Amino acid sequence: MGFSRAVAPASPPEADALTEDMAGIGMNLGGRANHRANIENTLFFASEEGMDRADLRVLSVLVTWLAIHGARVNVDRLAKLIEAGGSKRVRAFWAAVGRWLAKDRRYSRLIRLHTAKPLDLLDVGTEFQIRRHGEDRRFEGTALRVPGNVLRDRPADVMTPGQLARNHRAYSWRIVIGPTFRADMWAEMEGTPSLKAAEIARKTYGSFATAWQVKRDWEVWVSGNDSTWRAR
Repeated sequence: MGFSRAVAPASPPEADALTEDMAGIGMNLGGRANHRANIENTLFFASEEGMDRADLRVLSVLVTWLAIHGARVNVDRLAKLIEAGGSKRVRAFWAAVGRWLAKDRRYSRLIRLHTAKPLDLLDVGTEFQIRRHGEDRRFEGTALRVPGNVLRDRPADVMTPGQLARNHRAYSWRIVIGPTFRADMWAEMEGTPSLKAAEIARKTYGSFATAWQVKRDWEVWVSGNDSTWRAR
């Protein structure tokens, strides 16, 4: 059977698993953390939790995370996830993020996810809250109307880049290589050098060709280093 590339996981994580994944990519939520969580999957499912299930605590931490770590996101893959399965509200959120973070040109492609009339973050009371507190400056003029008192912004809710790099292998490699499938594949090889190319591709949602190249390059790199090398 030939290799079939997946865009998204077969099913969303359960609530507890999502919390562990969010903690694993540096959101300080307490409890256990899955430090092997896929970054884009976690961001997408966190946005569903925040927008479709009105969890403003999750949405607050997600927005703060993006402000700190947005440069390390594989935006092309994230866009494919949203296009494949995002609800109207989720698409509006990411379109708003695209406008907010548009100085990083990769995010500008998200703006087109919602081009209709801006949506209100709150089911009721958005207009009243905006009159009292103004709009959240991060989302002014975007696809989402957010009162200024709703999404708290506390950097302490999120790990610093240095802290996250020490805990999340793929994030660490994205600092070295860039936010690419190749970086995630290199992280998988570091964790389990015996993986075959197809397994690497499936774990990272990348192409078989890129996984094959990473497998080859890893073996060359290992052969050129101390024979006592062991994966972390």
